Amino acid sequence: MRMRKLPWAEDFLNEQEVVVKEPAQYKGTWKEMLDCTCLHVEIGTGKGDYWTKMSQCYPDFGWIGVEKNSSVAALAVRKFVNMEGKKEHMRFIQDDAEEIAQWFAHGEVDVIHLNFSDPWPKKRAHKKRLSNHKFIAQYADILSDDGEIQMKTDNSSLFEYSIMEFQNEGWYLHDFSVDYRRVEHDEDVITEYENRFMERNQPIYRAVWKKHPVVKKEN
Repeated sequence: MRMRKLPWAEDFLNEQEVVVKEPAQYKGTWKEMLDCTCLHVEIGTGKGDYWTKMSQCYPDFGWIGVEKNSSVAALAVRKFVNMEGKKEHMRFIQDDAEEIAQWFAHGEVDVIHLNFSDPWPKKRAHKKRLSNHKFIAQYADILSDDGEIQMKTDNSSLFEYSIMEFQNEGWYLHDFSVDYRRVEHDEDVITEYENRFMERNQPIYRAVWKKHPVVKKEN
């Protein structure tokens, strides 16, 4: 079910300094702006639970939230406005990530988060999935050599599709779970949306991909 349009959303977003109006202008300078050496980007922040909570758990990292729906984005940014703690390491982009490679320089991003993305179930709409090969090609450009994609979803069909898309593009499956929350993961916050699935005993699927295989050092 699509969220109804909030009449106050666009004016509110235009007033907030955390919202970057023309992200392409900052290409190659995000880490300097956010005073960090590790840059995380969440594509499809929804109402902002993950973006805000993880940024407070890891205040030394830079955190950029991306959400194309202005009404949903406004709720996420409102959480940012109302939260306490460090905020200088955070920015928000209210736009479609269709041309995300125009916003970030080659190798500038360290981690991309895809949390409970729209599954676009109809086959003709699969090209809109954030794990479609057209998006993956852009991720490969903006991610650092050691960078990674972290994905969580409740949708098994989207998960299977994503596994195959990344494999076909030559990425390495670094971590994989079909029931991620069966054990505790204190390093990864549980959002309100995620908690709903857990209360229904629905599994959370998670995968981590890297551009290159991890080479283990010999002792």
